[in-house]
Amino acid sequence: MKKIKNFENKKVLVLGLAKSGESAARVLSRLGAIVTVNDGKPFDENPAAQDLLAEGIKVVTGGHPLALLDEAFELMVKNPGIPYENPMVVRAIEKKIPIITEVELAYLISESPIIGITGSNGKTTTTTLIADILNRDNQSAKLSGNIGFPASDVASKSSADETLIMELSSFQLMGIDQFRPKIAIITNVFSAHLDYHGSQENYETAKWRIQENMTTADFLVLNFNQAKLREKASHTNATVVGFSTTEKVDNGAYVMNGQIFFRDEKIMAVADLSLPGSHNLENALAAICASKLSGVSNQAIVSILTTFSGVKHRLQYLGKKSNIIFYNDSKATNILATQKALSGFDNSSLWLLAGGLDRGNGFDELATDIANLKGMIVFGETAPKLRDLAETLGIPVFDSENVARAAELAFEKADENDTVLLSPANASWDQYKTFEQRGDMFIQAVAKLKEKKN
Repeated sequence: MKKIKNFENKKVLVLGLAKSGESAARVLSRLGAIVTVNDGKPFDENPAAQDLLAEGIKVVTGGHPLALLDEAFELMVKNPGIPYENPMVVRAIEKKIPIITEVELAYLISESPIIGITGSNGKTTTTTLIADILNRDNQSAKLSGNIGFPASDVASKSSADETLIMELSSFQLMGIDQFRPKIAIITNVFSAHLDYHGSQENYETAKWRIQENMTTADFLVLNFNQAKLREKASHTNATVVGFSTTEKVDNGAYVMNGQIFFRDEKIMAVADLSLPGSHNLENALAAICASKLSGVSNQAIVSILTTFSGVKHRLQYLGKKSNIIFYNDSKATNILATQKALSGFDNSSLWLLAGGLDRGNGFDELATDIANLKGMIVFGETAPKLRDLAETLGIPVFDSENVARAAELAFEKADENDTVLLSPANASWDQYKTFEQRGDMFIQAVAKLKEKKN
């Protein structure tokens, strides 16, 4: 960790705890800042605040009193999830208090080069692939950022001979100033988080900030399958490296005749990728770009891309029982995510498990994607809607009370060499606290099936 003087004796307000706020408070304190933490959760229900107080850091909990900002703070480190319309943030802006997110702090203290990954979909898979590939090549890579490991905490413990592989959300990127990754990736840009950003334009602007401090010495990896990202290539100072599944890219990764190439060098066959789906082919191309730019051997790339079983709950391969294959894609909380998952399978031998929270939408746009499915198991509040769609298309459909029973039912109905895919197309909150809890129940159900004797 760089022993920077930027924060010495500066009054800093950390707004919002969670993992990133807790990490930021500790790092700032070590750097000599006079830190105050403000979190809405009451003190007696707030173990993180209790720990920080015990370490000598001032905490204000149970609400966000505007009067706190009268204490002449010189900086606010804001939890990314707190919107800029929050009264505390609005008041800070009025007082001209600079506002950053914790990833900016991580950059300022990091001795390690950073590979930053953002995008609407595929961030976590791409981030994990890159880290696994670099580590397989004996380059020390550490996961950080939006993937669950606070960036400032990881940066504080990393050295110059390591690389931070940092997943970055649009929320985090709105709070950067000097942040500059050595390699940046934008996997894709779709409509998302409009309730936070207010418009698609604002959302895309936030994503594009990942490259704003980059120079020609840095590399910006863009998805050339998307016209809007291809057009952006001429609006950056970074050296652009593209990837595409549909055409040759001179300076980047592409697919031709069933083979994957990087700058005209053959890397591997598409058919050898362990993860199914066109979206995962894009993720693999993005990971190959970052890996080759980092000097990684083809052997390490192929080793990971042919064996990677997926990030948990994101098209995660769970193995076989009686030659029936199971995949857990509980992270598919909307129709688009399920459409992408379905693109990687043969519908004629596929059983789709779907359903969840009813947000009032229909599912007609799924019709083309689920045509000719072997069968469907539906559950949750949207089960009736999904059942009606399946019946309209002539797809065998069965009801289940939850995903555990859905796994059992699919196994009972499936034939040898069929695939069972949990890809709900719905949020989980009607029956489960999180998509992780839903996916864990499915994983446990499949594990029990595998333990049973044939």
